[in-house]
Amino acid sequence: MYTHGHHESVLRSHRWRTAGNSAAYLLPHLAPGMSVLDVGCGPGTITVDLATRVAPGRVTAVEVTGAALQLARAEAGVRGRRNIDFAVADVHALDFPAGSFDIVHAHQVLQHVADPVRALREMRRVCRPGGIVAARDSDYAAFTWFPRVPALDDWLALYQQAARANGGEPDAGRRLLCWTREAGFVDVRATASTWCFAAGEDARWWGGMWAERILVSDLAEQLLTSGAATREDLRRVSDGWREWAAAPDAWFAVPHGEILCRP
Repeated sequence: MYTHGHHESVLRSHRWRTAGNSAAYLLPHLAPGMSVLDVGCGPGTITVDLATRVAPGRVTAVEVTGAALQLARAEAGVRGRRNIDFAVADVHALDFPAGSFDIVHAHQVLQHVADPVRALREMRRVCRPGGIVAARDSDYAAFTWFPRVPALDDWLALYQQAARANGGEPDAGRRLLCWTREAGFVDVRATASTWCFAAGEDARWWGGMWAERILVSDLAEQLLTSGAATREDLRRVSDGWREWAAAPDAWFAVPHGEILCRP
């Protein structure tokens, strides 16, 4: 189960992502004419950026459901990008021949899958010899913020509980290197980068988005259905996000692990 779901408050966050702010570690390795597989493409904003950089090469965007994939189709249509193919696929068993792609990319995917090592093995299989498997995932336990609003500690604990109940690993960033070794990669470069949302417009956007998500997204419904939280608990967390966002010195950092692997 995908912990976040696809409520508009979630998509607002995901559509903010670009190749520049979410795949900078990969960009120097892209070139025109390359073929790219974008696993778990979400609403497609990163996908379209990748397709722009490798044109006239092609990007294949995959998601686990047709409904989720339609979001990326729509983004590609709005931006007039025609070198993207779309397919419903499970990263644990990709329906592509071995060695099909120059680049196999996944952003914020491995933290949600049932078996990240198996997923990496599949990503390795469909990557051509000499190509690159690239993945970037956040690490929730490493999130840090100021000021210390207690309700945000509760938010983090609730999110980690829900993600693990769904079979995911919210602290995936620190595990990427370990998972790649288990998947059989030898040539691996591991790095880290962050998103930072600081005082003013950025903090209000980030805090306001989470204040809404904790009340109305799939995450909220999961927490309520499982009994992990009550409506009052979620309202208190939402209020905490708004309190944090209104602070003149609000600051929030989201660390990510990154891996570049050659099969």
